[in-house]
Amino acid sequence: MRWLIAILATGLVVGGVVFWVASMPRALPQGVLDVWPAGDAARGEAVFWAGGCESCHAARGAKGDDRLKLGGGQVLATPFGDFVVPNISSDPGDGIGDWTDADFANAMRRGVSPEGQHYYPAFPYASYAKMTSQDIADLRAFLATLPAVTGRAPGHDLKFPYGFRRGLGLWKLGFLSDAPAVALDTADPAVARGQYLVEGPGHCGECHTPRNFAGALDTTRWLGGAPAAEGEGRVPNITPGGDLGGWSTGDIEYYLETGFTPDFDTVGGAMVAVQENMAMLEAGDRAAIAAYLKAVPAVASEK
Repeated sequence: MRWLIAILATGLVVGGVVFWVASMPRALPQGVLDVWPAGDAARGEAVFWAGGCESCHAARGAKGDDRLKLGGGQVLATPFGDFVVPNISSDPGDGIGDWTDADFANAMRRGVSPEGQHYYPAFPYASYAKMTSQDIADLRAFLATLPAVTGRAPGHDLKFPYGFRRGLGLWKLGFLSDAPAVALDTADPAVARGQYLVEGPGHCGECHTPRNFAGALDTTRWLGGAPAAEGEGRVPNITPGGDLGGWSTGDIEYYLETGFTPDFDTVGGAMVAVQENMAMLEAGDRAAIAAYLKAVPAVASEK
């Protein structure tokens, strides 16, 4: 009997060590950080609007200059519990004003905090991991020009066992990747640019793609529509097999610029803020997004 207890105890110890090592937060290699580019705030503004940072980090429904006050505080109610959006303003105490370039790079690419903890993927670093180093550096430079907002957002209120951050290390091993979400057989530079914008900074798949048992995106149904993360209803299927199937690229471009559909309806719900961000992009980037959305594999809408 003692030998059985010893074997079980040894197995628990070994398993615990393996879990602890496998789940540890992993920052970017120092070699990557050593050649990290300098950021340009003027270029970073375009990245900011493409990423829709204000949609979550500004006050809900903010307009005008208030869209640039990124004090956080919005609550995202999900099946895992309530995630509270943090302050990412330039305030050095309550925001990210005292972060280094390495801190920002690790947060965006690896979902690792300056304190060496895992961030929850409610912060869409699984998409931001596909961004270029230059765009991340430029975004960081632009954020530093925005107003400092005092007030630290409260912590998340999550259900058991999701409050145990260490387990996110295993989630990252399985699902965090900088690879494209879909493989496209095209040499069209507009489609390539659109893929980068949609899959990377735009993180469109975070809402428009269903998730698997672990909360990761199911890329076999990429952009095929999904249950709304908050509340009731569904986020639309935006592949050629869904709600945009009858739209032309021009229709999509016009919608992103003005908020009007081909049927003269107007944008609504959470998409209002997204469309307002898309309207800030250069026309060529909206055209690239439209080209990509017409090129992705068609997914049949769920009934």
